[in-house]
Amino acid sequence: MFRSRLLPCLLVLAAVSAALCLLGFQGEVSVPSDRPPDQSFALAAAAPRETDWRLVLVNPWTPMEEGYVPELTRLSNGLSLDSRCVPALNEMLEACQAAGLSPVVCSAYRTWEKQESLFSAQVNKCLARGYAQEDAQREAARSVAAPGTSEHQLGLAADIVDQSYQSLDDHQAETPVQQWLMAHSWEYGFILRYPPEKSETTGVIYEPWHYRYVGKEAAQAITRQGVCLEEYLAQ
Repeated sequence: MFRSRLLPCLLVLAAVSAALCLLGFQGEVSVPSDRPPDQSFALAAAAPRETDWRLVLVNPWTPMEEGYVPELTRLSNGLSLDSRCVPALNEMLEACQAAGLSPVVCSAYRTWEKQESLFSAQVNKCLARGYAQEDAQREAARSVAAPGTSEHQLGLAADIVDQSYQSLDDHQAETPVQQWLMAHSWEYGFILRYPPEKSETTGVIYEPWHYRYVGKEAAQAITRQGVCLEEYLAQ
């Protein structure tokens, strides 16, 4: 009698256990084995804010949709950006100029073809330095994003330099323009996208000239907390 009653109970427990395992599996983020462990959070990061165009995540582990082209507005120097962030950019540049400085936007929106050309050129430089093909591509991606992984293709990023010093290197951070932008860009909805201490998380080297539009609320929070976009989206 005991065994006849025990068997149905065991079957019910097994069914419940299987259902719980299934639910746990469905809620789990799958991370390819070749993806760095500390980047696992980046895949799920955009989910809570995925409808906010200002917070679209694009990085070496999260490529953008191929063929995406934003609605563009031409800047005064002939470059273009997503029309929705141009007013904020112009306001920021005007404020910087009012402070007696001379900011220059040297790069903005890039087509897929343009990004592919820049990346290929960087890969060739690495090959010339003795890297094997796969290693050359990996090394090149640290300074020039592979096609589909560049924020410039979103039209939400601008490279801004000081007119008196237009080299894209670490010394750019020492210029008056960069000092002003690092202190005030958040007020206009922009962030320094690739800080020096976040390279392992962003997958990109320190770039003290690359500013990304995320909106004022996010820019203020990111700056106040001292986090990068990946970390902010994972909260």
